[in-house]
Amino acid sequence: MISTLQKTIRPVWAVRGLHKSAVEVLKRPDPEDTVTASYGRFISEVKPQHLSSLVLHRSKRMVLDSIGVGLIGSTTDVFELALQHCQHMYAPDDISSVYGRRGSRLSPTLAAFVNGVATHSMDFDDTWHPATHPSGAVLPAVLALSDMMPNSKPSGPDFLLAFNVGIEIQGRLMRFSHEAHNIPKRFHPPSVVGTMGSAAACARLLSLDHSQCSHALAIAASLSGAPMANAATQSKPLHIGNASRLGLEAALLASRGLEASPLVLDAVAGVAGFDAFYEDYVPEPLESPNDGHVFLLEEQDMGFKRFPAHLGMHWVADAAASVHKLLVGLGPGTVSPSQLQDILLRVPKSKYINRPFPESEHEARHSFQFNACSALLDGEVTVQSFTPAALRRPDLLALLSRVRVEHPHDNPANFNSMYGEVQVTLVEGEILKGRCDTFYGHWRNPLTNESLRKKFRNNAGAVLRSEQVEGLIDVVGGLDTLGDCRDLLSQLQ
Repeated sequence: MISTLQKTIRPVWAVRGLHKSAVEVLKRPDPEDTVTASYGRFISEVKPQHLSSLVLHRSKRMVLDSIGVGLIGSTTDVFELALQHCQHMYAPDDISSVYGRRGSRLSPTLAAFVNGVATHSMDFDDTWHPATHPSGAVLPAVLALSDMMPNSKPSGPDFLLAFNVGIEIQGRLMRFSHEAHNIPKRFHPPSVVGTMGSAAACARLLSLDHSQCSHALAIAASLSGAPMANAATQSKPLHIGNASRLGLEAALLASRGLEASPLVLDAVAGVAGFDAFYEDYVPEPLESPNDGHVFLLEEQDMGFKRFPAHLGMHWVADAAASVHKLLVGLGPGTVSPSQLQDILLRVPKSKYINRPFPESEHEARHSFQFNACSALLDGEVTVQSFTPAALRRPDLLALLSRVRVEHPHDNPANFNSMYGEVQVTLVEGEILKGRCDTFYGHWRNPLTNESLRKKFRNNAGAVLRSEQVEGLIDVVGGLDTLGDCRDLLSQLQ
Protein backbone atom coordinates (compact mmCIF):
# COMPACT_ATOMS: atom_id res chain seq x y z
CA MET A 1 0.00 0.00 0.00
CA ILE A 2 1.26 3.43 -0.79
CA SER A 3 2.26 5.32 2.32
CA THR A 4 0.66 8.71 2.76
CA LEU A 5 2.11 11.73 4.48
CA GLN A 6 0.05 13.73 6.89
CA LYS A 7 0.50 17.47 6.25
CA THR A 8 0.02 20.34 8.65
CA ILE A 9 -1.97 23.08 6.98
CA ARG A 10 -0.08 26.35 7.11
CA PRO A 11 -1.61 29.82 6.80
CA VAL A 12 -2.58 30.47 3.21
CA TRP A 13 -0.24 33.43 2.85
CA ALA A 14 2.74 31.21 3.85
CA VAL A 15 2.13 28.53 1.23
CA ARG A 16 4.95 28.34 -1.29
CA GLY A 17 4.31 29.95 -4.68
CA LEU A 18 1.14 31.85 -3.78
CA HIS A 19 0.87 34.93 -5.97
CA LYS A 20 1.05 38.16 -3.98
CA SER A 21 -2.09 39.60 -5.59
CA ALA A 22 -4.07 36.60 -4.39
CA VAL A 23 -2.98 37.32 -0.82
CA GLU A 24 -3.93 40.97 -1.13
CA VAL A 25 -7.35 40.22 -2.61
CA LEU A 26 -8.22 37.55 -0.06
CA LYS A 27 -6.75 39.47 2.88
CA ARG A 28 -5.40 36.37 4.48
CA PRO A 29 -8.55 34.27 4.98
CA ASP A 30 -8.61 31.17 7.12
CA PRO A 31 -7.57 28.37 4.72
CA GLU A 32 -10.44 26.27 6.05
CA ASP A 33 -12.93 28.77 4.55
CA THR A 34 -11.90 28.35 0.91
CA VAL A 35 -13.83 26.51 -1.78
CA THR A 36 -10.78 24.34 -2.43
CA ALA A 37 -10.57 23.31 1.22
CA SER A 38 -14.27 22.43 1.28
CA TYR A 39 -13.75 20.03 -1.59
CA GLY A 40 -10.77 18.45 0.13
CA ARG A 41 -12.81 17.96 3.30
CA PHE A 42 -15.72 16.45 1.40
CA ILE A 43 -13.51 13.92 -0.39
CA SER A 44 -11.75 12.87 2.79
CA GLU A 45 -14.86 12.73 5.01
CA VAL A 46 -17.49 11.09 2.80
CA LYS A 47 -18.34 7.48 3.68
CA PRO A 48 -20.21 4.63 1.95
CA GLN A 49 -23.25 5.22 4.16
CA HIS A 50 -23.66 8.63 2.52
CA LEU A 51 -24.63 6.93 -0.74
CA SER A 52 -28.38 6.39 -1.07
CA SER A 53 -29.85 3.23 -2.57
CA LEU A 54 -30.76 5.20 -5.71
CA VAL A 55 -27.19 6.51 -6.14
CA LEU A 56 -25.83 2.98 -5.65
CA HIS A 57 -28.26 1.62 -8.22
CA ARG A 58 -27.46 4.26 -10.81
CA SER A 59 -23.72 4.11 -10.26
CA LYS A 60 -23.65 0.32 -10.62
CA ARG A 61 -25.39 0.73 -13.98
CA MET A 62 -22.68 3.20 -14.95
CA VAL A 63 -19.91 0.81 -13.92
CA LEU A 64 -21.45 -2.04 -15.91
CA ASP A 65 -21.95 0.07 -19.02
CA SER A 66 -18.46 1.57 -18.83
CA ILE A 67 -16.81 -1.86 -18.52
CA GLY A 68 -18.76 -3.13 -21.52
CA VAL A 69 -17.87 -0.10 -23.60
CA GLY A 70 -14.23 -0.48 -22.60
CA LEU A 71 -14.19 -4.16 -23.53
CA ILE A 72 -15.53 -3.63 -27.03
CA GLY A 73 -13.26 -0.60 -27.29
CA SER A 74 -10.28 -2.91 -26.75
CA THR A 75 -10.90 -4.24 -30.28
CA THR A 76 -10.28 -0.87 -31.96
CA ASP A 77 -7.20 0.36 -33.80
CA VAL A 78 -6.86 3.35 -31.48
CA PHE A 79 -6.67 1.11 -28.43
CA GLU A 80 -4.14 -1.16 -30.10
CA LEU A 81 -1.90 1.79 -30.93
CA ALA A 82 -2.08 3.09 -27.35
CA LEU A 83 -1.37 -0.35 -25.89
CA GLN A 84 1.59 -0.97 -28.18
CA HIS A 85 3.00 2.42 -27.32
CA CYS A 86 2.83 1.68 -23.60
CA GLN A 87 4.31 -1.80 -23.99
CA HIS A 88 7.18 -0.69 -26.20
CA MET A 89 8.12 2.64 -24.61
CA TYR A 90 7.92 1.81 -20.89
CA ALA A 91 9.57 -0.85 -18.73
CA PRO A 92 7.35 -3.84 -17.86
CA ASP A 93 5.36 -3.35 -14.67
CA ASP A 94 2.83 -6.15 -14.42
CA ILE A 95 0.40 -4.73 -11.89
CA SER A 96 -2.90 -3.55 -13.37
CA SER A 97 -5.07 -5.39 -15.89
CA VAL A 98 -5.88 -4.24 -19.41
CA TYR A 99 -9.41 -4.53 -20.78
CA GLY A 100 -9.92 -7.63 -22.88
CA ARG A 101 -6.27 -8.71 -23.00
CA ARG A 102 -5.68 -11.80 -20.86
CA GLY A 103 -2.17 -11.85 -19.48
CA SER A 104 -1.50 -8.20 -20.33
CA ARG A 105 -0.69 -5.94 -17.41
CA LEU A 106 0.81 -2.49 -17.13
CA SER A 107 1.76 -0.02 -14.45
CA PRO A 108 -1.37 1.45 -12.79
CA THR A 109 -1.09 4.80 -14.55
CA LEU A 110 -0.57 3.22 -17.98
CA ALA A 111 -3.43 0.77 -17.41
CA ALA A 112 -5.68 3.70 -16.50
CA PHE A 113 -4.57 5.38 -19.71
CA VAL A 114 -5.16 2.51 -22.15
CA ASN A 115 -8.44 1.48 -20.52
CA GLY A 116 -9.61 5.08 -20.67
CA VAL A 117 -8.69 5.15 -24.36
CA ALA A 118 -10.66 1.93 -24.89
CA THR A 119 -13.70 3.41 -23.15
CA HIS A 120 -13.89 6.40 -25.49
CA SER A 121 -12.44 4.83 -28.64
CA MET A 122 -15.90 4.37 -30.17
CA ASP A 123 -17.62 7.30 -28.43
CA PHE A 124 -19.91 4.74 -26.80
CA ASP A 125 -19.50 5.86 -23.17
CA ASP A 126 -22.03 7.56 -20.95
CA THR A 127 -22.76 11.29 -21.09
CA TRP A 128 -24.13 13.64 -18.44
CA HIS A 129 -25.39 17.19 -18.24
CA PRO A 130 -23.59 19.56 -18.13
CA ALA A 131 -21.85 17.90 -21.03
CA THR A 132 -19.09 15.43 -20.15
CA HIS A 133 -18.31 11.70 -20.18
CA PRO A 134 -17.98 11.03 -16.45
CA SER A 135 -17.37 7.29 -16.07
CA GLY A 136 -14.56 6.82 -18.58
CA ALA A 137 -12.27 9.22 -16.74
CA VAL A 138 -12.88 7.68 -13.32
CA LEU A 139 -13.49 3.94 -13.56
CA PRO A 140 -10.20 2.94 -15.27
CA ALA A 141 -8.25 4.85 -12.60
CA VAL A 142 -10.17 3.25 -9.72
CA LEU A 143 -9.72 -0.22 -11.24
CA ALA A 144 -5.99 0.33 -11.82
CA LEU A 145 -5.46 1.66 -8.30
CA SER A 146 -7.41 -1.28 -6.83
CA ASP A 147 -5.10 -3.66 -8.70
CA MET A 148 -2.15 -1.77 -7.24
CA MET A 149 -3.12 -2.53 -3.66
CA PRO A 150 -1.17 -5.74 -2.96
CA ASN A 151 -2.58 -7.10 0.28
CA SER A 152 -6.19 -6.07 0.81
CA LYS A 153 -8.35 -4.93 -2.09
CA PRO A 154 -10.99 -2.25 -1.57
CA SER A 155 -14.38 -3.45 -0.49
CA GLY A 156 -17.26 -3.14 -2.93
CA PRO A 157 -18.77 -0.24 -0.95
CA ASP A 158 -15.41 1.58 -0.83
CA PHE A 159 -14.92 1.01 -4.57
CA LEU A 160 -18.35 2.44 -5.34
CA LEU A 161 -17.76 5.35 -2.96
CA ALA A 162 -14.55 6.33 -4.76
CA PHE A 163 -16.29 6.04 -8.11
CA ASN A 164 -19.20 8.20 -6.95
CA VAL A 165 -16.87 10.82 -5.49
CA GLY A 166 -15.22 11.10 -8.90
CA ILE A 167 -18.60 11.54 -10.58
CA GLU A 168 -19.86 14.03 -8.00
CA ILE A 169 -16.81 16.29 -8.21
CA GLN A 170 -17.12 16.49 -12.00
CA GLY A 171 -20.78 17.43 -11.81
CA ARG A 172 -20.29 20.05 -9.10
CA LEU A 173 -17.46 21.80 -10.94
CA MET A 174 -19.44 21.99 -14.20
CA ARG A 175 -22.45 23.49 -12.50
CA PHE A 176 -20.41 26.56 -11.58
CA SER A 177 -20.43 27.70 -15.23
CA HIS A 178 -23.18 28.50 -17.72
CA GLU A 179 -20.77 27.81 -20.57
CA ALA A 180 -20.30 24.26 -19.32
CA HIS A 181 -24.01 23.53 -19.85
CA ASN A 182 -23.69 23.78 -23.64
CA ILE A 183 -22.09 21.52 -26.24
CA PRO A 184 -18.41 22.49 -26.00
CA LYS A 185 -16.53 24.70 -28.44
CA ARG A 186 -13.10 25.34 -26.92
CA PHE A 187 -11.96 22.24 -25.03
CA HIS A 188 -13.23 18.72 -24.42
CA PRO A 189 -14.78 18.77 -20.91
CA PRO A 190 -13.63 15.28 -19.81
CA SER A 191 -10.05 16.38 -20.30
CA VAL A 192 -10.63 18.97 -17.57
CA VAL A 193 -13.32 17.87 -15.13
CA GLY A 194 -12.55 14.21 -15.86
CA THR A 195 -8.98 14.66 -14.60
CA MET A 196 -10.33 16.33 -11.47
CA GLY A 197 -12.84 13.53 -10.97
CA SER A 198 -10.18 10.86 -11.38
CA ALA A 199 -7.95 12.63 -8.84
CA ALA A 200 -10.83 12.92 -6.37
CA ALA A 201 -11.81 9.26 -6.74
CA CYS A 202 -8.25 8.05 -6.28
CA ALA A 203 -7.66 10.38 -3.34
CA ARG A 204 -10.74 8.89 -1.68
CA LEU A 205 -9.59 5.32 -2.37
CA LEU A 206 -6.14 6.12 -0.95
CA SER A 207 -7.77 7.59 2.19
CA LEU A 208 -5.83 10.83 1.85
CA ASP A 209 -6.41 13.53 4.44
CA HIS A 210 -8.34 16.67 3.53
CA SER A 211 -5.24 18.72 2.79
CA GLN A 212 -3.83 16.04 0.48
CA CYS A 213 -7.20 15.74 -1.27
CA SER A 214 -7.17 19.49 -1.97
CA HIS A 215 -3.63 19.24 -3.31
CA ALA A 216 -4.61 16.28 -5.51
CA LEU A 217 -7.28 18.46 -7.15
CA ALA A 218 -4.86 21.34 -7.61
CA ILE A 219 -2.21 19.07 -9.13
CA ALA A 220 -4.85 17.60 -11.46
CA ALA A 221 -5.77 21.09 -12.64
CA SER A 222 -2.21 21.49 -13.91
CA LEU A 223 -2.57 18.26 -15.89
CA SER A 224 -5.86 19.12 -17.59
CA GLY A 225 -7.13 20.23 -20.99
CA ALA A 226 -7.44 19.14 -24.64
CA PRO A 227 -8.75 21.19 -27.61
CA MET A 228 -11.94 20.44 -29.47
CA ALA A 229 -9.99 20.50 -32.75
CA ASN A 230 -9.10 16.87 -32.00
CA ALA A 231 -12.74 15.79 -31.83
CA ALA A 232 -13.64 13.29 -34.53
CA THR A 233 -10.03 12.11 -34.78
CA GLN A 234 -8.09 9.18 -33.36
CA SER A 235 -6.72 11.51 -30.70
CA LYS A 236 -10.05 12.22 -29.01
CA PRO A 237 -10.00 8.95 -27.01
CA LEU A 238 -6.64 10.07 -25.60
CA HIS A 239 -8.55 12.81 -23.76
CA ILE A 240 -10.32 10.23 -21.61
CA GLY A 241 -7.21 8.08 -21.24
CA ASN A 242 -5.15 11.04 -20.09
CA ALA A 243 -7.85 12.26 -17.72
CA SER A 244 -7.93 8.87 -16.01
CA ARG A 245 -4.16 8.47 -15.93
CA LEU A 246 -3.25 11.99 -14.89
CA GLY A 247 -5.91 12.14 -12.19
CA LEU A 248 -4.45 8.97 -10.70
CA GLU A 249 -0.97 10.47 -10.92
CA ALA A 250 -2.17 13.64 -9.19
CA ALA A 251 -3.52 11.62 -6.25
CA LEU A 252 -0.34 9.53 -6.02
CA LEU A 253 1.82 12.66 -6.05
CA ALA A 254 -0.33 14.24 -3.35
CA SER A 255 0.01 11.08 -1.27
CA ARG A 256 3.80 11.54 -1.37
CA GLY A 257 3.53 15.10 -0.17
CA LEU A 258 3.56 17.15 -3.37
CA GLU A 259 1.73 20.43 -2.86
CA ALA A 260 -0.08 22.81 -5.19
CA SER A 261 -2.24 25.93 -4.94
CA PRO A 262 -4.65 25.89 -1.97
CA LEU A 263 -6.92 28.19 -3.99
CA VAL A 264 -7.20 26.33 -7.27
CA LEU A 265 -11.01 26.08 -7.10
CA ASP A 266 -11.51 29.59 -5.72
CA ALA A 267 -12.22 32.64 -7.88
CA VAL A 268 -9.22 34.89 -7.20
CA ALA A 269 -9.00 38.14 -9.14
CA GLY A 270 -5.89 38.30 -11.28
CA VAL A 271 -4.79 34.72 -10.57
CA ALA A 272 -6.61 32.13 -12.67
CA GLY A 273 -7.28 28.78 -11.08
CA PHE A 274 -10.03 26.51 -12.38
CA ASP A 275 -11.61 29.60 -13.94
CA ALA A 276 -8.86 29.43 -16.56
CA PHE A 277 -11.11 26.86 -18.22
CA TYR A 278 -14.49 28.53 -17.63
CA GLU A 279 -14.52 32.32 -17.75
CA ASP A 280 -17.97 32.54 -16.15
CA TYR A 281 -16.94 30.23 -13.30
CA VAL A 282 -18.61 31.15 -9.99
CA PRO A 283 -17.69 28.52 -7.39
CA GLU A 284 -19.41 27.67 -4.14
CA PRO A 285 -18.13 25.64 -1.20
CA LEU A 286 -19.17 22.01 -1.02
CA GLU A 287 -21.08 21.22 2.14
CA SER A 288 -20.02 18.43 4.47
CA PRO A 289 -21.33 14.96 3.63
CA ASN A 290 -22.61 14.89 7.22
CA ASP A 291 -24.88 17.89 6.64
CA GLY A 292 -27.46 16.20 4.40
CA HIS A 293 -25.45 16.39 1.16
CA VAL A 294 -27.44 15.11 -1.83
CA PHE A 295 -25.37 13.60 -4.64
CA LEU A 296 -26.12 14.96 -8.08
CA LEU A 297 -26.67 11.43 -9.37
CA GLU A 298 -29.63 11.30 -7.01
CA GLU A 299 -31.20 14.26 -8.80
CA GLN A 300 -30.27 13.44 -12.41
CA ASP A 301 -29.78 10.04 -14.01
CA MET A 302 -27.08 9.27 -16.59
CA GLY A 303 -27.37 9.23 -20.37
CA PHE A 304 -26.48 5.88 -21.96
CA LYS A 305 -25.90 5.56 -25.70
CA ARG A 306 -27.57 2.87 -27.78
CA PHE A 307 -25.01 3.17 -30.56
CA PRO A 308 -21.39 4.40 -30.65
CA ALA A 309 -21.52 8.06 -31.63
CA HIS A 310 -21.60 11.57 -30.19
CA LEU A 311 -24.65 12.03 -27.98
CA GLY A 312 -26.18 14.64 -30.30
CA MET A 313 -26.47 12.00 -33.01
CA HIS A 314 -29.11 10.13 -31.03
CA TRP A 315 -31.73 12.83 -31.58
CA VAL A 316 -31.37 12.91 -35.37
CA ALA A 317 -31.07 9.13 -35.57
CA ASP A 318 -34.34 8.60 -33.71
CA ALA A 319 -36.08 11.29 -35.77
CA ALA A 320 -34.79 9.74 -39.00
CA ALA A 321 -35.78 6.25 -37.87
CA SER A 322 -39.37 7.42 -37.47
CA VAL A 323 -39.29 8.71 -41.07
CA HIS A 324 -37.82 5.38 -42.17
CA LYS A 325 -40.91 3.62 -40.83
CA LEU A 326 -43.12 5.92 -42.88
CA LEU A 327 -41.03 5.34 -46.00
CA VAL A 328 -41.13 1.58 -45.58
CA GLY A 329 -44.90 1.77 -45.26
CA LEU A 330 -45.13 3.66 -48.55
CA GLY A 331 -42.78 1.50 -50.59
CA PRO A 332 -41.57 -2.05 -51.15
CA GLY A 333 -40.28 -2.53 -47.59
CA THR A 334 -36.91 -0.89 -48.11
CA VAL A 335 -35.72 2.67 -48.58
CA SER A 336 -34.12 3.74 -51.84
CA PRO A 337 -32.43 7.07 -52.61
CA SER A 338 -34.58 7.22 -55.74
CA GLN A 339 -37.59 7.92 -53.50
CA LEU A 340 -36.06 11.02 -51.89
CA GLN A 341 -35.55 14.44 -53.41
CA ASP A 342 -34.45 16.46 -50.39
CA ILE A 343 -33.46 15.85 -46.74
CA LEU A 344 -33.63 18.72 -44.25
CA LEU A 345 -32.14 18.44 -40.76
CA ARG A 346 -33.08 20.92 -38.05
CA VAL A 347 -30.40 20.62 -35.40
CA PRO A 348 -28.43 22.83 -33.00
CA LYS A 349 -25.53 24.85 -34.31
CA SER A 350 -22.34 23.04 -33.40
CA LYS A 351 -19.52 23.10 -35.90
CA TYR A 352 -17.65 19.95 -34.94
CA ILE A 353 -20.69 17.69 -35.37
CA ASN A 354 -21.82 19.30 -38.64
CA ARG A 355 -19.90 17.12 -41.12
CA PRO A 356 -21.62 16.75 -44.51
CA PHE A 357 -19.28 14.09 -45.94
CA PRO A 358 -17.36 12.25 -43.20
CA GLU A 359 -14.24 10.46 -44.38
CA SER A 360 -13.52 8.24 -41.37
CA GLU A 361 -15.40 6.34 -38.70
CA HIS A 362 -14.45 9.03 -36.19
CA GLU A 363 -15.85 11.79 -38.36
CA ALA A 364 -18.97 9.70 -39.00
CA ARG A 365 -19.55 9.38 -35.26
CA HIS A 366 -19.60 13.20 -35.17
CA SER A 367 -21.81 13.87 -38.19
CA PHE A 368 -25.49 14.81 -37.99
CA GLN A 369 -25.74 14.07 -41.70
CA PHE A 370 -24.22 10.61 -41.59
CA ASN A 371 -26.27 9.37 -38.64
CA ALA A 372 -29.53 10.75 -40.04
CA CYS A 373 -28.93 9.13 -43.44
CA SER A 374 -27.89 5.82 -41.88
CA ALA A 375 -31.11 5.73 -39.87
CA LEU A 376 -33.16 6.71 -42.94
CA LEU A 377 -31.72 3.77 -44.87
CA ASP A 378 -31.62 1.13 -42.15
CA GLY A 379 -34.14 2.24 -39.56
CA GLU A 380 -31.42 2.38 -36.89
CA VAL A 381 -27.76 3.13 -36.23
CA THR A 382 -25.61 0.33 -34.83
CA VAL A 383 -21.99 -0.62 -34.20
CA GLN A 384 -21.84 -1.93 -37.77
CA SER A 385 -22.95 1.42 -39.21
CA PHE A 386 -19.39 2.74 -38.82
CA THR A 387 -17.45 0.00 -40.58
CA PRO A 388 -15.47 0.98 -43.70
CA ALA A 389 -17.93 -0.89 -45.92
CA ALA A 390 -20.91 0.90 -44.39
CA LEU A 391 -19.27 4.31 -44.82
CA ARG A 392 -18.75 3.70 -48.54
CA ARG A 393 -22.26 2.46 -49.41
CA PRO A 394 -23.46 4.08 -52.66
CA ASP A 395 -26.99 4.52 -51.29
CA LEU A 396 -25.64 6.31 -48.21
CA LEU A 397 -23.44 8.61 -50.28
CA ALA A 398 -26.41 9.41 -52.51
CA LEU A 399 -28.49 10.45 -49.49
CA LEU A 400 -25.68 12.56 -48.04
CA SER A 401 -25.61 14.63 -51.22
CA ARG A 402 -29.26 15.60 -50.66
CA VAL A 403 -28.95 16.82 -47.07
CA ARG A 404 -29.48 20.42 -46.00
CA VAL A 405 -29.07 21.70 -42.45
CA GLU A 406 -30.93 24.43 -40.57
CA HIS A 407 -30.29 25.72 -37.06
CA PRO A 408 -33.57 27.00 -35.56
CA HIS A 409 -33.26 29.61 -32.84
CA ASP A 410 -35.33 27.45 -30.48
CA ASN A 411 -32.89 24.53 -30.76
CA PRO A 412 -29.93 25.33 -28.50
CA ALA A 413 -26.66 23.39 -28.44
CA ASN A 414 -27.53 21.93 -25.07
CA PHE A 415 -28.07 18.24 -24.31
CA ASN A 416 -30.83 19.05 -21.84
CA SER A 417 -33.02 21.10 -24.20
CA MET A 418 -32.09 20.38 -27.85
CA TYR A 419 -34.16 18.43 -30.36
CA GLY A 420 -33.61 16.75 -33.69
CA GLU A 421 -35.96 17.08 -36.66
CA VAL A 422 -35.74 15.35 -40.03
CA GLN A 423 -37.89 16.45 -42.96
CA VAL A 424 -37.84 14.40 -46.15
CA THR A 425 -39.33 15.58 -49.44
CA LEU A 426 -40.19 12.70 -51.77
CA VAL A 427 -39.79 12.81 -55.52
CA GLU A 428 -43.58 13.00 -55.84
CA GLY A 429 -43.59 16.09 -53.60
CA GLU A 430 -44.92 14.53 -50.40
CA ILE A 431 -43.23 15.71 -47.20
CA LEU A 432 -42.54 13.37 -44.28
CA LYS A 433 -41.35 14.61 -40.88
CA GLY A 434 -39.85 13.04 -37.79
CA ARG A 435 -38.89 14.74 -34.56
CA CYS A 436 -37.15 13.59 -31.39
CA ASP A 437 -37.18 15.68 -28.22
CA THR A 438 -35.85 13.03 -25.83
CA PHE A 439 -34.25 9.86 -27.20
CA TYR A 440 -34.39 6.49 -25.46
CA GLY A 441 -31.29 6.41 -23.25
CA HIS A 442 -31.36 10.10 -22.29
CA TRP A 443 -31.38 10.83 -18.54
CA ARG A 444 -35.04 11.84 -18.87
CA ASN A 445 -35.83 8.55 -20.62
CA PRO A 446 -33.22 6.10 -19.29
CA LEU A 447 -32.51 2.66 -20.62
CA THR A 448 -34.23 -0.10 -18.70
CA ASN A 449 -32.05 -2.59 -16.85
CA GLU A 450 -32.92 -5.12 -19.55
CA SER A 451 -31.78 -2.77 -22.33
CA LEU A 452 -28.60 -1.87 -20.46
CA ARG A 453 -27.72 -5.52 -19.90
CA LYS A 454 -28.40 -6.27 -23.56
CA LYS A 455 -25.97 -3.53 -24.56
CA PHE A 456 -23.41 -4.90 -22.11
CA ARG A 457 -23.77 -8.45 -23.39
CA ASN A 458 -23.27 -7.29 -26.97
CA ASN A 459 -20.23 -5.21 -26.06
CA ALA A 460 -18.50 -7.48 -23.57
CA GLY A 461 -19.32 -10.52 -25.68
CA ALA A 462 -17.03 -9.18 -28.38
CA VAL A 463 -14.02 -10.22 -26.27
CA LEU A 464 -15.17 -12.34 -23.32
CA ARG A 465 -16.75 -15.78 -23.02
CA SER A 466 -20.46 -15.79 -22.25
CA GLU A 467 -19.92 -17.14 -18.73
CA GLN A 468 -17.53 -14.26 -18.02
CA VAL A 469 -20.07 -11.78 -19.33
CA GLU A 470 -22.80 -13.14 -17.08
CA GLY A 471 -20.36 -13.28 -14.18
CA LEU A 472 -19.55 -9.59 -14.57
CA ILE A 473 -23.25 -8.72 -14.62
CA ASP A 474 -23.67 -10.56 -11.31
CA VAL A 475 -20.54 -9.12 -9.70
CA VAL A 476 -21.36 -5.53 -10.60
CA GLY A 477 -24.96 -6.00 -9.53
CA GLY A 478 -23.80 -7.07 -6.07
CA LEU A 479 -20.79 -4.76 -5.84
CA ASP A 480 -22.19 -2.87 -2.87
CA THR A 481 -22.17 -6.09 -0.81
CA LEU A 482 -18.70 -7.45 -1.69
CA GLY A 483 -16.06 -7.73 1.03
CA ASP A 484 -13.44 -6.91 -1.58
CA CYS A 485 -13.46 -6.31 -5.31
CA ARG A 486 -11.17 -9.19 -6.40
CA ASP A 487 -14.01 -10.89 -8.26
CA LEU A 488 -14.51 -7.75 -10.34
CA LEU A 489 -10.83 -7.21 -11.06
CA SER A 490 -10.28 -10.83 -12.10
CA GLN A 491 -12.95 -10.87 -14.82
CA LEU A 492 -11.94 -7.92 -17.01
CA GLN A 493 -9.66 -9.89 -19.36
